[in-house]
Amino acid sequence: MSQFGKQFSGKSKSKSKGNGKKKIKFRDRRRSEVGNYFSATRVSQENDIKSFRRRGGNIAARANRIAFANVLTKDGYKKAKIKSVLESKDNRNFSRQGVITKGALIDTELGKAIVINRPGREGTVNAKIVEG
Repeated sequence: MSQFGKQFSGKSKSKSKGNGKKKIKFRDRRRSEVGNYFSATRVSQENDIKSFRRRGGNIAARANRIAFANVLTKDGYKKAKIKSVLESKDNRNFSRQGVITKGALIDTELGKAIVINRPGREGTVNAKIVEG
């Protein structure tokens, strides 16, 4: 955990590099280099979408809980209720926990669909129907 209370990707402490000499810190991390924690967007009965500040003062949305998905069918996009998460290639436990990520297979009112966007970053779920 960093001084900003957010995630920071730094050097590995378990793997030694170089000649074994003690590394001296050149400078502290900057606020622009600090990331954010993973927002696990879960299936729910109602939407819970929060807005937050991004770099440059831009405003973005983060979905904590989501109920509906914009599903792409042959006729175009349709709004459909999400029933559950069937499968996730990111983590096998995400389907059990109901966490939606990009590439997850979800069950909707229109049928099985695969998520084609990042709900934790965009605040919505966009998916396309899986044939078969």
